[in-house]
This record gives sequence, structure tokens and C-alpha cells, in this order.
Amino acid sequence: MEVKIKLSNPSKMPCYSWDLQALDDCIGSKDSEGNLVPACTICYATEGFYVMLNAIKLREYNQEDWKRDSWTDEFVYILRDQTFFRWFSSGDIKWWKLAQKILEVMERTPHCKHWLPTRMLKPKFKKHVAIINKMAKLPNVSVRFSSDSIDGTYTKEHGSTIIPYDDNRPGVKICRAYDNGGKCGDCRACWDKNVPVIAYVMHGRKAKKLLRTVA
Repeated sequence: MEVKIKLSNPSKMPCYSWDLQALDDCIGSKDSEGNLVPACTICYATEGFYVMLNAIKLREYNQEDWKRDSWTDEFVYILRDQTFFRWFSSGDIKWWKLAQKILEVMERTPHCKHWLPTRMLKPKFKKHVAIINKMAKLPNVSVRFSSDSIDGTYTKEHGSTIIPYDDNRPGVKICRAYDNGGKCGDCRACWDKNVPVIAYVMHGRKAKKLLRTVA
């Protein structure tokens, strides 16, 4: 099969991902007044390797490529030998029709564990919420509703949050990638449906700058 799909290969993770542009394709990144939510003001995907020309061009390509009729079949094909996959190390499910296609890919690849972090489970995105909830019911899919906060605030509906420091707070699984050279290593907690909430310690230049201003 000829495959035109382009995947990302984030150095942190043990698998590939499929990405869109941070912020521009994250319509859940803004509050009711049109301002970026706190978590998105320090988005790691707006700096470093993510702003290199090749990375930008790949995400621009993906913005149009998913609309092809054969996209879903191709995706199922490229995941035939994969055991883990992440959707959106950058960006989010901006289009409802894209969400439909992603659901079909998940349903047709039960051998692969999918991790989907998203802000599209907010009530104002009713059509997205309905289809993402279908994803979450699949045994091979871990949907993590990203909290907008950077102080660890979350509700029972959230699957991930950001914390300023590693303070071993109860009720959450803290990502230890920063203790492991910025890599997942053998941890697969983000893909584990039995882990309710994961906390990511703030990282990146923007995050460090913010921490200095409030220290």
C-alpha cells in the first residue's frame, strides 16, 4: 500500500505520533474571553524542535492530508505492527470529521494502545465530546482530558494536569520523564486506563521563565 501519511517521532516517547500545529489547531486552548488558558501559555510545542522548519511543514501537511479518502485505511496499515501510539504531541482534534476518522482508526487497531490528550472535552464542543467519549470506551484507548491549570488543579473528569514542582501530591501519578533524560523509558502510564490522573512537571524555556517570575 502506498502511504502518504507523515508521522512524528518525538524523542521522549517509545512510539510515533501524529501532530497538528500547537495553538492554531488547538481551539480548546482559549477561555471564554479568547485568552490562552494558563497551560497553553507555556506550551512546550511552541519552542525547541517544534519550531524548526521541517517540523512546521510536517504539521502543515497534516492539516490537509487527513481529508483524503484513503487516509483512514493508510493509518490502519501503518499501525499494523505498532503496540503504542500517541495522537497529538502537538495540536488537538480541531475538526469533528477528523475525530470521526481517528475513532475508526482506533476501532480497527485493537492490538495498539492509543493515548489521546485533548482539551476538546469541554461542554462547548458538544459534537466532539460525544465522539471522544466513544473513543474513551474502547479498551485500547486512553483519553486524557488536559486540565487548563498549571498549579495541579483538576477535577474527576481530567486525565492530566500540570504542576510547577514535583511535590508528590496525592491522587496523581507524576511523570518521571524529567528524571530520565526527558524520556518515557519503560513507563507507559499515559496509555494505562487504570491511571486516573497524571501530573506533568512544568518544563521548557517558557515554563522555567514563568517559574523564575513567581519564585
